[in-house]
Amino acid sequence: MASTVTTSKDSAATSRPGYGRLLRTRGAWTFLLPGFAARQPFAMLTLSIVLLVQHTTGSYGAAGAVAAVTGVSMAVFAPYSGRLADRYGQRAVLVPGVLLHTLSGLALTALALNGAPLWALFAAAVPTGASVPQVGPMVRARWGVKLKNSPLMTTAAAFESVTDELTFVVGPLLATALCTVVDPAAGLMTEAALTLVGGLLFAAQKGTQPEVAARGNARVEHVSALRVPGVRVLIVIFLGIGSVFGGMQVSLAAYTESIGEPGLNGILYGVFAAGNMISGIACGAIAWKAAPERRLVIGYVALAVTASALWTAHSALLLGGLGLLVGMCIAPSLITGYTLVDDLVPAGARTEAFTWLTGAVALGQAAAVTVSGQLEDRFWSGAGFLVPMGGTVLALVTLLALRSRLVPPRATREVTRGTARRDPVAISEQ
Repeated sequence: MASTVTTSKDSAATSRPGYGRLLRTRGAWTFLLPGFAARQPFAMLTLSIVLLVQHTTGSYGAAGAVAAVTGVSMAVFAPYSGRLADRYGQRAVLVPGVLLHTLSGLALTALALNGAPLWALFAAAVPTGASVPQVGPMVRARWGVKLKNSPLMTTAAAFESVTDELTFVVGPLLATALCTVVDPAAGLMTEAALTLVGGLLFAAQKGTQPEVAARGNARVEHVSALRVPGVRVLIVIFLGIGSVFGGMQVSLAAYTESIGEPGLNGILYGVFAAGNMISGIACGAIAWKAAPERRLVIGYVALAVTASALWTAHSALLLGGLGLLVGMCIAPSLITGYTLVDDLVPAGARTEAFTWLTGAVALGQAAAVTVSGQLEDRFWSGAGFLVPMGGTVLALVTLLALRSRLVPPRATREVTRGTARRDPVAISEQ
């Protein structure tokens, strides 16, 4: 059997999943920088809606419901967006989606400011969520093209998780500052403007997008990712992660308002996201020996335990510390889940698979925002933190019961990886 590398020097290099080697991949920066700009608005969307609608209606329940409609709409339509991107190309999906999202976001803002009834806000929230650009999954798909079956795929998954969390450090801080200091509508308006500029810049990078699966093996390439049993398990896992994001967003906003420090909301959520980012950096720097499905179980147990303690916090300092720990437990689960897609899903359906997972996070977040908002309105301040506990515990039970579906048979590995086990792995560098 031929070696997977051509020289011992290359073998040593590829065995180290370093960020430096990853970022030297030829052409990576052409999609990384615009990709970062294009995904930043997503981290602002839910919180901007919550703060605007709560300001105009005076109800966290109404605000959570509108944000939830946006999240559900995104979760429903995101996989179709991914499937269309796999079939027709990312640019063909991005450009009209970015334009629709910008117009829908501005319409939602105008309706909220003019005291429109709740049903009208729901109507505007549907296209706003449905048209959210799926930049993160598209960037991950571009990494898959660049790295193919390189050991750096796990590092790339970690890097993308860190990038996501960096946006969730900056996004909530920016949204909170704009909505509380400038104007309640400033957050959503800025989100719409950034989506337009960043999305079009990313769509312009045609050279790095995956080729359209229009020839050869068409039957295999067009199989839905949802037919893979492991993907369905991962969707449940990511629903639980979404419940943490949604529960934290509403409950932190309600808590900081109850103590008369609304500006503290962005800081506390930033600490939570920073924990996620820190652990994501560490995950990408480690050459893991344990199987990914085993790492997922261990990481998710830690997430469920820490998330279950959130509702007990009765001070901002303690809440910040627990939020940091919860954030540190999220990244390993996210990274491992995205890494498993490489083994479980054929290359021609991976953008769709990534959007199913992203959509699951959005759906879990939407449900959590709704339930947390109702709990905050009807019970004590901090009752919404019960939602992350419930969501992660239920997802953990599912994971423990169905974890065998996350272990791809050797035959599946061979099919999805083609001849990569026999041919040299080529990693393009500058």
